Amino acid sequence: MERISSNVSESCSCMETKTFCSNCRVHCYQPVMRRKIREVMRFSGPRMIVHHPIMVIRHMIESHKEKKRLEKEHEN
Repeated sequence: MERISSNVSESCSCMETKTFCSNCRVHCYQPVMRRKIREVMRFSGPRMIVHHPIMVIRHMIESHKEKKRLEKEHEN
């Protein structure tokens, strides 16, 4: 799964402007792989608070900003 995610990230056309795949308007992964990634993130996400708290805070802030930006785009 790590190899696949690296390949997809390298070939993503939106990588320069996006923050996280979950906030992206274009989904590069097949539905089956997206479900697997969600499962991994549901398991590892809460554990990140202990191991990498700054990354968790950054992820939350960036996700919030991105969602606001996307909402503004849809309004216009």
